[in-house]
Amino acid sequence: MSVATYELDPAIAARLKRNDQGLVPAVVQDHETKDVLMMAWMDDHALAHTLATRRGTYYSRSRGEYWVKGETSGNVQEVKSVALDCDGDTILVTVAQTGGACHTGDTTCFDADRLL
Repeated sequence: MSVATYELDPAIAARLKRNDQGLVPAVVQDHETKDVLMMAWMDDHALAHTLATRRGTYYSRSRGEYWVKGETSGNVQEVKSVALDCDGDTILVTVAQTGGACHTGDTTCFDADRLL
């Protein structure tokens, strides 16, 4: 999928601690219920696109491409806030989620396999 190019603010880019693939984990949370909906990966491009468009944009490691949440499923994420943790190695994205956040259609990716 082609995602428009936006530049990430250099001050934000300098704070990010990326893994060997240049990615940072993004925890996605419902802005009202505070439920954790999903975890995905972002690089500078995905984060810049998310900040510019206020649509959850991620990098798929398995497909090797960017995806905007809901573009094909209709289960859109309207981004309400984006924050870095104190170490800059995790991104917290709060969203207004339309439909299920999980690719299975579930509300959250953490519905199916509760361990405790």
